[in-house]
Amino acid sequence: MTKLTVITGGLREPSSTRLLADRLESTVRAELGELGHTVESSFVELRPLGRAVMDAMLTGFPTTPLEEAFETVAGADGVIAVTPAFNASYSGLFKSFFDVLPEEALSDMPVLIAATGGTERHSLVLEHALRPMFSYLHAIVSPRGVYAATDDFGSEGAAGAGTALGERIRTAAADYARLVDGCGSHKRRDAFADDVAAMQHLLGGSR
Repeated sequence: MTKLTVITGGLREPSSTRLLADRLESTVRAELGELGHTVESSFVELRPLGRAVMDAMLTGFPTTPLEEAFETVAGADGVIAVTPAFNASYSGLFKSFFDVLPEEALSDMPVLIAATGGTERHSLVLEHALRPMFSYLHAIVSPRGVYAATDDFGSEGAAGAGTALGERIRTAAADYARLVDGCGSHKRRDAFADDVAAMQHLLGGSR
């Protein structure tokens, strides 16, 4: 069983960010199925967690719903992360969630990045904001991200097969499925345990 977690930072309901996340999840699921994987998907919606994220930033202590979201992310074999774009960057809520996410939760995690925005001008968010952030968190970022502007959702079925957005979703999902398949089951890392093991090795070698 391959566990997929979709993190979506849409701020409104209905949300084009959630719509793009749904399209990516279903397409990635189909691509992984072609590679022989059975997929179990979970969604982490950040909008209902906004107050909990802020409280965790101020106090350092996550509430139970936020801890459950952290566990869903850390227990995944792959993550799809989708944010609305503002001024060519991610939303504050989206960034704040990853600021309070426990260290090493995304280490060696295959991540597919995606974003939505009003115009094509925001498409730089993928390479100038999202990719560097996830690389800093030691994730393995899939080579193709997906950006969707308002016009991409302007007609019924706009993200379907044969459209420009549909093709971008398909190619990105295919790349990401191969990445998840190649990485295999995600092995969770414990930064404290790794430090203790390294110190024990160092002390053992000094004898």
